[in-house]
Amino acid sequence: MQSNGIDYVVPAAYPKDVSWSGPLAIGPVWSLLDRSVAHYADRPCLDFLDRRFTYAEIGRLVDRTARGLQDLGLKKGDRVGLFLPNTPYSVIFLFAVMKAGGTCVNFNPLYVEHEIKHQIEDSGTEIMVTLDHVATYPKLARMFGQTRLRKIIVCAMADILPFPKNLLYPLAKRSDIARFPRDERHIAFRTLAANDGAPRPVEVDPLKDVALLQYTGGTTGTPKGAMLTHANIVANAEQCLSWFPTARLGHEKVLAVLPFFHVFALTVAETLAIAGGCEIILLPRFDIDQLLETIHRKKPSMFPGVPTLYTAINHHKDIAKYDLSSIRYCLSGGAPLPLEVKAEFERLTGATVCEGYGLSETSPVATANPLSGLNKAGSIGLPMPQTVIEIVSLDDPDKLMPQGERGEVCVRGPQVMAGYWNNPAETAKVLKDGRLRTGDVGYIDEDGYIFLVDRIKDLIIAGGYNVYPRNVEEAIYHHPEVAECVVIGVADPYRGQTVKAFVVRRPNSALDEATLKTFLKDKLSPIEMPKMIEFRDSLPKTQVGKLSKKALQDEEAARAAPAA
Repeated sequence: MQSNGIDYVVPAAYPKDVSWSGPLAIGPVWSLLDRSVAHYADRPCLDFLDRRFTYAEIGRLVDRTARGLQDLGLKKGDRVGLFLPNTPYSVIFLFAVMKAGGTCVNFNPLYVEHEIKHQIEDSGTEIMVTLDHVATYPKLARMFGQTRLRKIIVCAMADILPFPKNLLYPLAKRSDIARFPRDERHIAFRTLAANDGAPRPVEVDPLKDVALLQYTGGTTGTPKGAMLTHANIVANAEQCLSWFPTARLGHEKVLAVLPFFHVFALTVAETLAIAGGCEIILLPRFDIDQLLETIHRKKPSMFPGVPTLYTAINHHKDIAKYDLSSIRYCLSGGAPLPLEVKAEFERLTGATVCEGYGLSETSPVATANPLSGLNKAGSIGLPMPQTVIEIVSLDDPDKLMPQGERGEVCVRGPQVMAGYWNNPAETAKVLKDGRLRTGDVGYIDEDGYIFLVDRIKDLIIAGGYNVYPRNVEEAIYHHPEVAECVVIGVADPYRGQTVKAFVVRRPNSALDEATLKTFLKDKLSPIEMPKMIEFRDSLPKTQVGKLSKKALQDEEAARAAPAA
């Protein structure tokens, strides 16, 4: 079958209620919101700490913000940085910047100053948006004079809270509120949005114009800005929405605790939700008790997450107190989903957890297990509509591997980025003739399902043999007393590298190294068996909640440096 010039043999296991070759509505990103405003004007769009906004209200705020940005001098293609936690401002500015003709640049609000500085300079961002909070505004204010930053739009937290919290916040949280000067470098959101709400129309070419610069995590070097076009973002929202054919448009509730500055959340908890007329229940940060109370009280039906999020819920000491039965759809991404975590969460909720896969460079979702039909444990599923997954040789990227053989996973499809911002050399390394090299090792089975083996960069080469950390981690997770684990390669003078496991035990467990190794004897080969096991109370995580392999690798490198 062919769609948009892409050939794909649709496997028999492909979900019958999802069309691989069906048309995708491609247009500017703001068309997703405009369409839902037209269809669901009086339906709730956002619920932020009990303050609810309808689609009509959000539509008006986006139009006023877009006009305010234009009056500020924003021109087509200008970059605007979003330095925000999950709040209504995150949604308003994502659509408003693009509607005004600009390009959004996502910034992690937990970034330290050198990271902020690098990204401002690399992206050419001159306008930043943030909250009037001491955790965010002061870091940006220090960028004046050090970078090209010329203006900060400051958004008041009190203005998006429900009554009477909006009145009490300035008093109760006085020490949290950042004061900023009233000068030409600063503009309050209230002032920016004080206009007639009639932005000047902007012509965009969805296939070419960049809507978003999404910076990669930087695990393999300096972060790079993936250029995602309007067509990339809209196509991925449409692809993901089609993956939930039984979803009730205009009625589902999406729980958004994953941060919108991360591309996974941006699609599965924001643009997908807006495209489907869903109500987005926004949580500004992860707090397990607040999260469970929100599920219990507000009854979300869609809950995208990462494995550590589901793990935290599974292990909560008072989980029996909460009703989780409203959850129907879960899409897990960001990291491999351990089978035991999936099974336990499904037992608790009755939901189906579909593991998916993607990258910043694919907007991000490239594959997922289907909701209906075969949901293969350990697999990242089947390609999204109009998406083709190819496996190429690790030695020759022009050579396709046969079914069942391991190689580098490559992606073709409408969600694949245009390239890296101002970085043609890095673009050429990963993108050729529309085929994106992911850096992941995997294979495709006889049913068309894709399985990841590991990252090329994470392969452990011990005594000349390839050891895949994910295989070792899956074996360790089979032990009932293991809560979390990460496996890495550490330097070894004899074998080059050896296998080390970091393990967090479940509460009240007395599991030790000898017991765990005995358990693993019939599950791992001698070359895969961890030579070192370090038990910890917790493991480092990224801001989006993924276990951070890089942090542990850095620790081991620092530990080895004095000896070297």
